[in-house]
Amino acid sequence: MNKSDQPQSLEWVHDAACRDEDPELFFPVSDMGPGSQQAAQAKAVCARCPVRDQCLSYALDNGLDFGIFGGLTQEERREFARRRSESAPRAA
Repeated sequence: MNKSDQPQSLEWVHDAACRDEDPELFFPVSDMGPGSQQAAQAKAVCARCPVRDQCLSYALDNGLDFGIFGGLTQEERREFARRRSESAPRAA
C-alpha cells in the first residue's frame, strides 16, 4: 500500500483557524467585487492558521475544485499543482 492509498488523517482540522468561522466565507461567488474582498478575508484567516500546509495538501490530494483551502483559491491551487508537477523529478 502506498501513501496515496492510505486514508489521510484529519486530526489537523481541530487546530484550523477557520473552525469557528462561517464556512461560506471560504466559498466566494466570484473573484471580482465583493467576492474578491471575501476571498481576501478568507485568506487572512488562512494566513494565521497553524495547519495551513495540511489544509492545502488535503485540498490538492482530494481534488477539491472550489473554495479557499490553505490560503489559495481554486485557480491558485491549479497553478500551484501545475508548477509542482513540472518541477517533480521524472521517473526513469
